[in-house]
Amino acid sequence: MGPLDGLLVADFSRVLAGPYATMLLADLGATVIKVEGPGGDDTRAWMPPVRDGVSTYYLGVNRNKRSIVLDLRDPADLEVARRLARRADVMIQNFRPGGLDRFGLDYDSVAAVNTRIVYASISGFGGGAGADLPGYDLMVQAISGLMSLTGEPDGPPYRAGISVVDVLAGLHANVGILAALHHRARSGAGQHVEVNLLSSILSGLVNHSSGYVAGGTVPYRMGNAHPSLFPYDPLPTSDGELIVIAGNDGQFRKLCQVLGRPELPDDPRFRRNRDRTANREQLRPLLTEALAGRTKDEWFRELLAVGVPCAPINTIDGGVALAARLGLDPVVEAGGMPGVRNPITLSRTPADYRLPPPGLDEHGAEIRDWLMRD
Repeated sequence: MGPLDGLLVADFSRVLAGPYATMLLADLGATVIKVEGPGGDDTRAWMPPVRDGVSTYYLGVNRNKRSIVLDLRDPADLEVARRLARRADVMIQNFRPGGLDRFGLDYDSVAAVNTRIVYASISGFGGGAGADLPGYDLMVQAISGLMSLTGEPDGPPYRAGISVVDVLAGLHANVGILAALHHRARSGAGQHVEVNLLSSILSGLVNHSSGYVAGGTVPYRMGNAHPSLFPYDPLPTSDGELIVIAGNDGQFRKLCQVLGRPELPDDPRFRRNRDRTANREQLRPLLTEALAGRTKDEWFRELLAVGVPCAPINTIDGGVALAARLGLDPVVEAGGMPGVRNPITLSRTPADYRLPPPGLDEHGAEIRDWLMRD
């Protein structure tokens, strides 16, 4: 039995940020009812890749849920949706701000009949002046400045390899939901949780956004380099690149010992992190020359053995395989459907994988019957 057992979540969200958030809640025991429009969640059609004809994008964020199709323009379906909102502990939606007002499913309308509701709204740019802007991850990566940081210094800006803004917003939504539930447990009152993609990524840019807000510095693209650390890069070996990290002076000294260059930490140009960062173009060829004598796997073993962080650059299959070798059990099955393990480990109430991602309206009849009984 999960820690959120008994919690009913009405999931009116679609695509990624909301569904990812509700899947994590479902893994932890919440009962999640996924409300879909007549065409279903957009991601059902986002393919390839597929498994048994179903989009793996959809499969990746929708396990442990029950699906019902409701056309909110149909009075009978709208009544079902309102009944669900009245019974729910949590309602989460990512319609454009104001999009649910005409259906009486906005926060004020739902809270008027369900004072304990924790109602989470995820938008692109908030409910104020940015309410009419569409909330697509790629738009926000561009507008926020994230893309300006991604890519080679003399090349074009790139988006991140995943929809990182949506994922961050989903996680932030869950933090807000759990905080509001804790407050409700003490006060009996629900509240409105609001998260927007732009604010999520500005927070998630951490040292870069802080560098501007607190230091007046606008960061720029540096490829794989770090603005405040060196080495913190992929460096060439005899057969390919290896990520090499010296996060402090002690790690740099260990690195140089293994590389056979023990004199480098005593060179005034490289003695402290700030020195190495300022003189990275002088230090880089010295490290590259030393690394050229062995393969990346040989250096990987030797450097890790003395506590120097380093890593090969894997593809996804390599990352999953390493997690398996480390005993992290990255792949789980929910009703025979493989998926990626919930990353949260709880010693008393672990995540549970009860249901595969639902077919469209798979549970519609039973949910309608349950909601219409009284």
